Amino acid sequence: MIKVGDQLPAATLMEYSEVEGNGCSIGPNAVDVKKAAAGKTIALFAVPGAFTPTCSAKHVPGYVEQADALKAAGVDEIWCLAVNDAFVMGAWARDQKTGTKVRMLADGDAVFAKAVGLTLDLNGKGLGLRSNRYSMLVKDGKVATLNVEAPGKFEVSDAATLLAQAKG
Repeated sequence: MIKVGDQLPAATLMEYSEVEGNGCSIGPNAVDVKKAAAGKTIALFAVPGAFTPTCSAKHVPGYVEQADALKAAGVDEIWCLAVNDAFVMGAWARDQKTGTKVRMLADGDAVFAKAVGLTLDLNGKGLGLRSNRYSMLVKDGKVATLNVEAPGKFEVSDAATLLAQAKG
């Protein structure tokens, strides 16, 4: 499992944009994790799946609500990762009204989740291999803090916890 002090792994995530701009086409766009994190402070959180109850009712809304406070604390971008495809993440972004506050990034093949060692096996429950629920503060591609949830919990990966760590 990835730990504080480790570099983010080389991986490509996908992002669906509603509008064209800054070289982004509307269709799914590849996001090279190492390049996208270089020189930035990223508040990254991962969820088991788009449109799932805790993720939609608490996890994403918390980061949307705290986006300005996180930016004031030095965070350049907020990333939400889930093992879903880019189209689902785009639809979830619309549903959650993330706008430009949270980048909704698809880890469709669980490449990132596997590389950081934070997968969640939900086979037999109709969900397959997913990402564990966690958050991390990433500075210039290096993990500064890591908050991994116990199974079925939502206690340490919330926006308030990461905000406190960003301020610290």
